[in-house]
Amino acid sequence: MPIWKIHGDGKSVLPGEVVAPNERLSWGRTIGLGGQHVVSMFGATFVFPIIMGLNPQLAILFSGFCTLFFLLVVKGKIPSYLGTSAAFVGGIAAIRAQGGTSAEVTGAILVSGLVLAAIGVAIHFLGGGVVFKILPPVVTGAVVMLIGFNLAPVVASVYWPQDQWVALAVMVVLIVLSVTLRGFLGRIAIFLSLIFGYAVSWILDLTLGQITSYDPAAGQVTEHFRVNWDGVASSQWFGLPPFSDEANGIVGIHAPSFSLTFIVLVLPGVIALIAENAGHVKAVAEMTGDDLDPMMGRALAADGMATVMATAVGGSPTTTYAENIGVMAATRVYSTAAYAAAGVVAIFLGFSPKFGAIIAATPGGALGGITVVLYGMIGLLGAKIWAENGVDFGNPLNILPVAAGLILAIGDTSLVFTDTFSLSGIALGTIVVIGMYHLCARIAPASMKADPPSAPRRSRHVDPTEAVRVPTPTG
Repeated sequence: MPIWKIHGDGKSVLPGEVVAPNERLSWGRTIGLGGQHVVSMFGATFVFPIIMGLNPQLAILFSGFCTLFFLLVVKGKIPSYLGTSAAFVGGIAAIRAQGGTSAEVTGAILVSGLVLAAIGVAIHFLGGGVVFKILPPVVTGAVVMLIGFNLAPVVASVYWPQDQWVALAVMVVLIVLSVTLRGFLGRIAIFLSLIFGYAVSWILDLTLGQITSYDPAAGQVTEHFRVNWDGVASSQWFGLPPFSDEANGIVGIHAPSFSLTFIVLVLPGVIALIAENAGHVKAVAEMTGDDLDPMMGRALAADGMATVMATAVGGSPTTTYAENIGVMAATRVYSTAAYAAAGVVAIFLGFSPKFGAIIAATPGGALGGITVVLYGMIGLLGAKIWAENGVDFGNPLNILPVAAGLILAIGDTSLVFTDTFSLSGIALGTIVVIGMYHLCARIAPASMKADPPSAPRRSRHVDPTEAVRVPTPTG
């Protein structure tokens, strides 16, 4: 890690200047910027663990630890925050649908983290170009898209039925805030929408009483309050997250367990993480003016090992966050010291069980409105990858493998091998897209082939802050 030097007077950033990764403002301002980064990542980082059935307090705690670990691995040269990744949400939904436990969920993700770390080490020695040869934009975009759109039934069957009117209101508020708010407020629209949904649900409980709707905890329609703070009242202000006791509905710290079937279900998420991390490194390089390509392998390996560290104790998968890149663009402060401060702040929050219980009590209606938008955006980010790289869908080589893979994944189609092993949904769709694309690329006539770009292209006229504004497959 660098010994950060003071930028200017340590108090302000003059017009036309930026605070470089190896610089910092005064420690008071740096800690304040770190807190701003925590707020920016906060909404997605605690929403996705709830959606995956994992502990949000543990996720926030390890987002802090993993961010500090990431900064050490990249030698303080890439300013990034590691929050909860959404790349595995689809695979985890499939695991849960098959009766998988939280231990099996975290075990599957841990193996994916090891795979990502190994890929990062390979890229460090082979160069970043190998990624884009194996995973050209047409393939990467398809995998990201099928991960997002495969989740549509989860919204329709789990979140929306809990409180459809609150879900609709939160969805509208999130869309309106994201479009109308500018700067920092625009980047925490998810967080603001969740607060709105929480408040509306609480007011409806006070004025209308209990709601009769689907209760995911009971697995059936029951009469219940939208906001239940029984767990908040009994939680301590300071301490570790709880240990798992799934018999009593408590999910927290636990050891992972491993199932080959479930590992296969989540492995496609690694492809999304590769595309995501590579895009973020490129975006940071454009904003800072540094050549960060030599650090690409380190970034991927660090993210992979961070995911291993978190899931080894029951936490959530991690990834670099576009929301925080947007904060840097708005403030022109790229100091990794601010991210180190953010990591410490997140660790402090993660040691409050009461804080974690408040998060875990987020009403289902609020989550319903958020997931409608976020899942759709995950899918459409695949189209964004295609558009930025000029993928030609008039070429059968591009459109046919993608078409087949998308339908198999979104329809959650299964290919059964034995009574205990099958491929379905995201896993099957990903294998078809990658396998059929490379097979067709080898046998297609020369006129149909085109060399894939060596790296994601971005128009010279596109502001990199706008290019990364929307949540990525992580968040």
